[in-house]
Amino acid sequence: MELGTGIGWRPEIAEAVEGMRGIDWVEAVAENLCPGHLPDSLLRLRERGVTVVPHGVSLGLGGAERPDERRLADLAARAEALGSPLVTEHIAFVRAGGERTASRPLEAGHLLPVPRTRDALDVLCENVRIAQDALPVPLAVENIAALFGWPGEELTEGQFLYELVERTGVRLLIDVANLHTNHVNRGEDPAKALAELPVEAIAYVHVAGGFERDGVWHDSHAHPVPPAVLDVLAELASRVTPPGVLLERDDNFPDDLGELAREVDTIRETVAAGAGPRAQAPAPRTAA
Repeated sequence: MELGTGIGWRPEIAEAVEGMRGIDWVEAVAENLCPGHLPDSLLRLRERGVTVVPHGVSLGLGGAERPDERRLADLAARAEALGSPLVTEHIAFVRAGGERTASRPLEAGHLLPVPRTRDALDVLCENVRIAQDALPVPLAVENIAALFGWPGEELTEGQFLYELVERTGVRLLIDVANLHTNHVNRGEDPAKALAELPVEAIAYVHVAGGFERDGVWHDSHAHPVPPAVLDVLAELASRVTPPGVLLERDDNFPDDLGELAREVDTIRETVAAGAGPRAQAPAPRTAA
């Protein structure tokens, strides 16, 4: 499934997105959409043949509880209303507590990292399978940015994602900005993660900006994409041509919205340049 080059659709930049050249698809936050009252901007994009992908943030697939049936039904309804070829969510947990813990449910308001242990992977795999069965289109899940790691982790990020794909067949949404964030904050090598994960399972790629303060990288989605994130994108593109690449920008939009169009162009050019060495590499020799 080839998506091409896209941008995250947000109400604040809806008009600018509609006017951008070379936008093949957009992604919209699923929880901000009502299937019966879709924004006119998204409807116009759909009429032009622009693909719209709903991106969920509240399933909590990495949590101990099974995915909520109502939330799954809502995500399915958004996918059907938009005619989307897939839906996406995060490898994260977002809530805890409830009946089994004798405490009130707590919503984190953030995407929190899943421990990279085999027990946590078992839970995640089962939750992903439940979500896959409930959705009318394929599911892809995203690696998240994290400020910390859990004690006793048994797998690297690449190994964790590889086993998740192998056991469930789920697709991957690889966020190269999150790989950079984890490099700065956790000392993890993006190239090592890319070498370990199954690149053939990639559905599409996120690219976003952030900033560093006091040695901590903040994945803000409110700043221009820095060269270091583009370097990770180029490394990924040297290994595989991603079916889709998308610029995420959620806040602090530039006064000149043409800056966003230029960032999209840079992302497209980075993928093309990264593919160059791979395209020029000699074909492997076969045994006589």
